[in-house]
Amino acid sequence: MPTAHIESKREDIAPVVIMPGDPLRAKFIAQTFLEKVTCVNQVRNMLAYTGTYKGKRITVFASGMGMPSIGIYSYELYKNYGVEKILRVGTAGSYQAHLHVLDIVLVNQSYSDSSFAFVQNGTKDQVMSGSETMNQAIKEKAQEEGISLHEEDVYSTDVFYNEIESPLIQEHHLGIVEMESFALFHNAKILGKEAACLLTISNNFQTGEETTSEMREKGFCEMIRLALESCL
Repeated sequence: MPTAHIESKREDIAPVVIMPGDPLRAKFIAQTFLEKVTCVNQVRNMLAYTGTYKGKRITVFASGMGMPSIGIYSYELYKNYGVEKILRVGTAGSYQAHLHVLDIVLVNQSYSDSSFAFVQNGTKDQVMSGSETMNQAIKEKAQEEGISLHEEDVYSTDVFYNEIESPLIQEHHLGIVEMESFALFHNAKILGKEAACLLTISNNFQTGEETTSEMREKGFCEMIRLALESCL
């Protein structure tokens, strides 16, 4: 049954979803890596595609930017479409000099001072964890494929242009920042589903390194390949 934000039929969506933020990145992933691809959502231009990767049926569904947006799409996919696993593939900024642009990071725990979880169901926790099962599969596949993988806890923020630094960053020694994983992990937790998050470093606040918009749309193929392989 379509929702207010997703026009797909239930059978259009696979049980495993790869979720980039950018709709154009979703289109690029589907057209580059999947076979037998069908576009299954265009509402609000939040593009989604279902196809096969090495014979396994997978949906690539954009989340948009920020916790409210990924909160809507992940919740509806879990609740209304029977999705069991969502693997976010996104970008992050690095506070640490040793984490360079294009390095790949697996998120263990996501810390946030967002009100998302509290407003959603009264949860006061400021930390949410990714699925241990999914994370282990990602780590094993990275080792098997010879892909360098960093494991980090992240700061997940509601505000892109912060004028003050969150005390969580220093308190928990958080090395990177992004804007979606906390809400995704929370939705998975309350609905009894699984979620994981892979990030590619898109800019470094210490060194000044940064990527272009074209690189962010089309240049993170190693992370995407790792995500798809780990879903097999």
